[in-house]
Amino acid sequence: MAKSGNWERARDWITRNIESEALADGDRLPTEGDIQRLTGVGRHSVRRAVAMLAAEGVLSVEQGRGTFVRAKPPILYRIGARTRFRENLMSQGVTPSGDAIAAGIVPASAEVAQALGLAPGAQVHRVLRRNRADGRPISLARAFHDAARFPDLGARRQQGISVTDIYRDYGIPEYHRLETSFYARLPDGWEARELEQSAEQPVIVMCKTDIDEARRPIGFSESIWSAGRVRFSLEPDHD
Repeated sequence: MAKSGNWERARDWITRNIESEALADGDRLPTEGDIQRLTGVGRHSVRRAVAMLAAEGVLSVEQGRGTFVRAKPPILYRIGARTRFRENLMSQGVTPSGDAIAAGIVPASAEVAQALGLAPGAQVHRVLRRNRADGRPISLARAFHDAARFPDLGARRQQGISVTDIYRDYGIPEYHRLETSFYARLPDGWEARELEQSAEQPVIVMCKTDIDEARRPIGFSESIWSAGRVRFSLEPDHD
């Protein structure tokens, strides 16, 4: 077992090098052996320090690639009645992007059916996408929409067309967020791989339901956010 205080010594060495910019954002962290040699602590102490800093979002442990410095502050994601991923990021000078992972039509689960006001088992689009900020994975989004109301939504989302544009084509010029809920957990293995983070780093799960101007549910989604890369701000409802 690592002696008390040893892992803090390794942590402080890493953070000092980041603060002095000897280790810049995106740099690969020195090897465990190098940190052991430079700090005089054991391997387990180094691993604990790296795990703690990764949980704080200072480091990113990317499977198959190594451990990297993430000196940029977390993105502030504002949540209100009208929340748009692209607008949120662009307002902070961050470039948003995303890629489709999978799409298909499935029977609605009880949770999805209730959120969308459908009968359980009704046909819904299920679209899984990975969202990026300046090219870095920030969240995974699993979205559900009524396949009868939006028959071509899945195919158009795979083409990269935004939900906002698709809604507009279906006569929905504006939509709002009805409710949002959060909880934290550790990621599944595939989630950690897609987010390019360690399975020991927590994620924040956000579930939301969107409604049209007639207050009819039009979309339900579950997003898995890399907890060290984002912080949320709940804005007052101005509507």
